[in-house]
Amino acid sequence: MYETLVSNPERSWIELFEEICRSQGLATDPQTLYREWKALEVGFRRTRLNLEEPEKSPPFKSYEVAWRECFVQVFADMQLEGDAAEAAKAAVRSMGLREPFKEVPGALSVLQQRWVTAILSNADDDYLLPQLKRLDLDFQVVLSSEMVGAYKPHPLPFQRVLEELDVSAQEAVYVGDNPFDDVKGAKGVGMGTVWINRYGKELDNGLPPPDYQIESLAELPQILERWN
Repeated sequence: MYETLVSNPERSWIELFEEICRSQGLATDPQTLYREWKALEVGFRRTRLNLEEPEKSPPFKSYEVAWRECFVQVFADMQLEGDAAEAAKAAVRSMGLREPFKEVPGALSVLQQRWVTAILSNADDDYLLPQLKRLDLDFQVVLSSEMVGAYKPHPLPFQRVLEELDVSAQEAVYVGDNPFDDVKGAKGVGMGTVWINRYGKELDNGLPPPDYQIESLAELPQILERWN
């Protein structure tokens, strides 16, 4: 969903932190607060999954819970009297208001005339589902990390979406923006993979390469036709 169909730019997060500082009367620079909070949030992402032994991963924690804990920590570190729970809820609301990339509506229209489509996103239901409804995006299957109780690239979310679609891994193609979460995870269960690389990033040599690489979702129908 995010950075594949809709953008999730840093400026939206900076605007969110500006609003948090205004609404809570926090005497600090919003960009500094965001930078310190983001470091904690990245730490959560790095430790939430044990890929070597997935069954030994920490208990699942939603983004809202993790974000609240990060706010608690950053407010304490910066000696701010902030409301961590409300700040986390504001982040959830903000994530439900992202805008699609310009080619997405047209590309999805073409894709959904020919292929069965699903969404599998590392996201909380409280912002993923409102986001889909607000943009009037319809998929045969919608799964979030919260529904599955595991984050990509854990194999469980990918296996679950295949079960829900009633297709084999060999019949499915996963399209995503993150080489670690999306390409590595999907390839791990045998799915075809397309990396949507909108910003011209270099692929990490330590990660498995995608089957195809595109810059825009508009390129995807031709790729799938070639696969067929």
